[in-house]
Amino acid sequence: MLDLKMLYKNLMELSEKYGSVFTIQLGLEKIVVLTGYETVKEALVDHADTFAERAKIPVLEMQANGYGISFGHGESWKQMRRFALMTLRNFGMGKKTIEDTVTEEARFLVQEIQSHEGRPFDTAVPVTSAMANIICWIVFGERFDYKDKTFCTITKLIRENFNLLGTCTVQMYNAFPFLGFLPGTHKKIFENRTQMVQLILNFYKEHEKTLNENDIGSLIDAFLVKRKEESKNSNSYFHDNNLVTSVTNLFAAGTDTSSSTLRWAILLMIKYPEIQGSVQGEIERVIGSERVPTMEDRKRMPYTNAVLHEVQRFANIIPMNMPHATTTDIHFRGFFIPKGMQVIPLLSSVLYDKTQWEKPNEFNPSHFLDAEGRFVKREAFMPFSAGRRICLGESLAKMELFLFFTTLMQRFTFHALPATPLDLTPCVGFTLSPKPHQVCAIVR
Repeated sequence: MLDLKMLYKNLMELSEKYGSVFTIQLGLEKIVVLTGYETVKEALVDHADTFAERAKIPVLEMQANGYGISFGHGESWKQMRRFALMTLRNFGMGKKTIEDTVTEEARFLVQEIQSHEGRPFDTAVPVTSAMANIICWIVFGERFDYKDKTFCTITKLIRENFNLLGTCTVQMYNAFPFLGFLPGTHKKIFENRTQMVQLILNFYKEHEKTLNENDIGSLIDAFLVKRKEESKNSNSYFHDNNLVTSVTNLFAAGTDTSSSTLRWAILLMIKYPEIQGSVQGEIERVIGSERVPTMEDRKRMPYTNAVLHEVQRFANIIPMNMPHATTTDIHFRGFFIPKGMQVIPLLSSVLYDKTQWEKPNEFNPSHFLDAEGRFVKREAFMPFSAGRRICLGESLAKMELFLFFTTLMQRFTFHALPATPLDLTPCVGFTLSPKPHQVCAIVR
């Protein structure tokens, strides 16, 4: 019997018995599970086109309807992904770059943490707010005060839905969608989604009124211009449904995962104070205490870079990966997988693959360092997945993590509450996030 709450662990155990390719039955659907670096890489990279489709998961399909970036299909998905990548790239080269924005937001996060004056606080709200503000700047062209009512509603809806997606009742709905009329948390997800859509449409209408095609200041502006360019094309994909769903996708993907990763980083620095001290030592040598960190610093900070990579590997934020589906029939590793089959390339099995990592179950930054202390890339480092559906915000996420983390380590030393055991057991939702906890941040 599969434990829907800890499914990723069940699948890891099953792979030891049945090998790197096996089939499970979840409700009405058979699902192929791929485990281990070699198998997952062969599927997502070597056979990228065949495993490029997104599986149709009922709770996600009801929200996306095939639109947007994360759960879109076919040509619509390709165009939305291409548009989002191009827009992110353009924002990286403007007068105010994304790096400038992250650096500025890091300053606001420092101020928020300083306001606690060394007293215990939960990192969840300030860190999530900082990450959400980066997406707000990209999508809306503005940032918000952490206590702004609309902004707090956005972050609350995102946080709630990510937690609800991992509940057993939602898993049951996905397995037996015809039971959707029954009470369950899937209905709360749809309510939250409706509220989020209305908030986005309100911003959308405001941008329509003030649009200046010679001064594109947000993704919504860029979308409006593109929609106008294609106004005579009746088959254009630049319509309201794709905009709203794409913006929702960006908030979901760019807020919860990044904030959970940074919170894990802080928690692990508290758990391993000697590693926190070594990171701070490298920051002092390379950056000092006065200058703000920049992305140029990363190449001269192999230890900090290794620590951040190990945080992402060890934290295993999205253990199940986003479900894929096959675009054609394929014979794969001795098995026949038909077109349209749902496939789970299990990221946990890659990030904890015993054949790829010396000490997979330990937090060990040496996984990314050679004997001389130089940073080493590892092929099995796949927290952003791989292939056609690799996370489009990978570069942004890496930038956020480096700049926020180094800024916080430069300004504070983090401690646990006295006589309070540190619990590294994750809170299981759609992602693996830290359990609610409090920390103390002492100004350095």
